Amino acid sequence: MDSDPSSAATDLLRRVWGEIGGDTAALPRGDALRGIGSVPLASRTATGELALASVAAVTLAAGLDPLLVDPSRVAAAYRSDRYLRVDDEPPPVWAPLSGFWRSADGWIRTHGNYPHHARALRLALGIDGDAAAESIARAVSALGTDEAVSRISAAGGLAVPVRPEDRATDEAWRRSPLLDIAVGSADSARFRHPSRDRADGPATAPLAGVRVLDLTRVIAGPVCTRTLALLGADVLRLDPPHLPELPWQHLDTGHGKRTALLDARGPAIHALLEDADVIVLGYRPAALDRMGLSPADLAARHPGLLVAELSAWGTDQPDRAGFDSLVQAESGIALIEGNDGRPGALPAQALDHSSGYLLAAALTHLLRERDGRSRIVRTSLRRIAAELLGMPRSANADPVADGDASAHLARFDVAGTPIVTAASALPGLTFAPPHPWGADDPRW
Repeated sequence: MDSDPSSAATDLLRRVWGEIGGDTAALPRGDALRGIGSVPLASRTATGELALASVAAVTLAAGLDPLLVDPSRVAAAYRSDRYLRVDDEPPPVWAPLSGFWRSADGWIRTHGNYPHHARALRLALGIDGDAAAESIARAVSALGTDEAVSRISAAGGLAVPVRPEDRATDEAWRRSPLLDIAVGSADSARFRHPSRDRADGPATAPLAGVRVLDLTRVIAGPVCTRTLALLGADVLRLDPPHLPELPWQHLDTGHGKRTALLDARGPAIHALLEDADVIVLGYRPAALDRMGLSPADLAARHPGLLVAELSAWGTDQPDRAGFDSLVQAESGIALIEGNDGRPGALPAQALDHSSGYLLAAALTHLLRERDGRSRIVRTSLRRIAAELLGMPRSANADPVADGDASAHLARFDVAGTPIVTAASALPGLTFAPPHPWGADDPRW
């Protein structure tokens, strides 16, 4: 893992393309990706190579030339939260209670961006609702790592121990497909041929006429469905009325989608699925089961439907919530990227972005080649982390200056508010603006 990483992107693209059933004749010859340059995401792990292969995979699946991918544009897309401006101001991407905290015997990582997670964190540590980060630091420092994590988790908060990598565990993860694709039975097939005139996008778009129901939140799933919308799909995102989205997060990943509020536990979602081609799920596997939306049940009830499931920890931990930062911390990435015993982070939330692009690659290929049979496509942030940990490494972790990213930014007006965010990572394609969150009707 300490060898030259220059061919890692090409090697990963070939493997992903094989897993999703792509024609090897369509792949660039030799180590062609190396010729387009490195993605400037400096880290000890092969973050740039992972990003390049992920974007190249969906570009190839869409019938576009992956050799036209711009590495600097990919880097800007992966770091879009750093470039986001809402009415000329940067949003509060990280809440004060999200971060690394030194415990009595190590480190933990918390995630408190959502208000309900922040409340649980304070409750677990016995501090008042107005407490600042310093109070969290004092409370955690008095506890052992396992006790701190246990208390926070029991209260409904999100925390993980910062652990060193476990190579045996990662090797076991890598023995499973990066994109696990299960094929439905032939006798339950129903060919869904999209009508070109039902799409808002141009008829020449690779996914024109495709309808995608989007039940995802927090970067990874939204990046996937944003990419499908970019390729011409009609994407309808549904959120529960009782769980508002962080405004900046939607503006950064909601491009080109319609967005509505609907309780997915009711019958209305199945009426929508009767006319859908794809559903993308980003909730915990156990939560989907409780909602009656398990991938197996959906594929059986709606023949011909493509079901994509993306989770933090995989189906082996179905009731465990998580985010990119937490997976980095527990998988060992944080200690690899840290210095002098203090944990660090990747230069972008690359597990989120790569899982989104890779899932979009699989769905795009299946949609363009489909035979009418249902398919279930799964991946997880933990599986992506294991992939990154198995790629060649570099001794260099010096940060790269952002430089002038003006050529890689998109500017929108959303309900009278000027928005600036990263442009599309896919060559030659331009995002449509996001709609105001929850502003559309839950219908096609």
